[in-house]
Amino acid sequence: MPAPVAVIDLGTNTFHLLIAIVEAGAIREVVHRVDAVKLGEGGINSGRIRDDAFGRGLTMLRNYALQIHENNASPVRAIATSAIRNAANGPEFIKKVAQETGICIEVIDGAQEAAFIYKGIRASGSLGPHRSLIMDIGGGSVEFILCTQSGILWKQSFEIGAARLMDRYHHSDPIAAREIARLEQYLEEQLQPLFAAVKTYPVKHLVGSAGSFETFVEMTGTSGASADNERIKTYHFNLQALAAVMDWLRNSTHRQREERQDIEPVRVDMIVVASLVTAFVMRKSGITRVSMSAYSLKEGVLADVIS
Repeated sequence: MPAPVAVIDLGTNTFHLLIAIVEAGAIREVVHRVDAVKLGEGGINSGRIRDDAFGRGLTMLRNYALQIHENNASPVRAIATSAIRNAANGPEFIKKVAQETGICIEVIDGAQEAAFIYKGIRASGSLGPHRSLIMDIGGGSVEFILCTQSGILWKQSFEIGAARLMDRYHHSDPIAAREIARLEQYLEEQLQPLFAAVKTYPVKHLVGSAGSFETFVEMTGTSGASADNERIKTYHFNLQALAAVMDWLRNSTHRQREERQDIEPVRVDMIVVASLVTAFVMRKSGITRVSMSAYSLKEGVLADVIS
């Protein structure tokens, strides 16, 4: 049996550890962890990892190192994205992690991030011969990829992640109409390259990459097997059900979201701006079909490791 491979995705909001055995093209997960580290909390728009977040990240990676050792996983790929690549003390964090855990963190740029996300979603079977628009909403950045199963037509990463947008625009409870208007005006300005690409490559199908889209699946009341990425890797939304969820989120209070079991604590606040970004992109791009892929960046990195 092949040795397990380990992939760590160090996101702005969550860290992911995937230890898997790949045999005959099939992935068997040994460890799959998602941990709310909140590395960007309080410092996402100031360009610095705060001391408390720095400590949380280091503690979590010590735990990951133990699990990697216990499972004799090799090789190990640890990928850092927006929060670390844009933080003034990101290099300090990387050095400290290497010293204390032996984990060597690889910082990737937005283009590399989008390429890994595409590889992961292609491996899930969510794409076909028709054009699709992949959307990956992170805490620090959002990646968009226009593509087919055969390849990428256009891709770009934008520093408009949910943590950044929440910090800038979501200050009322529930979010105020004026804040939504300011947010959408900002998106209109920032996403001009996307809208130009959609004119060149018209698209009707949106594929959301894990994260917030998994929460949308849970909230439409169709969890269970649909969110089990070992059995079902792709879920297709009923648009009316998705629209109802987005309307509810737009008008919800923090307490109302907190009381729902189908919203993970780490997403209780960021899910609001994530839903607003999704609705805005759907409206501007003429999207008529929406899917969720349970695979994302970490599975793309895994595919890269074993290729």
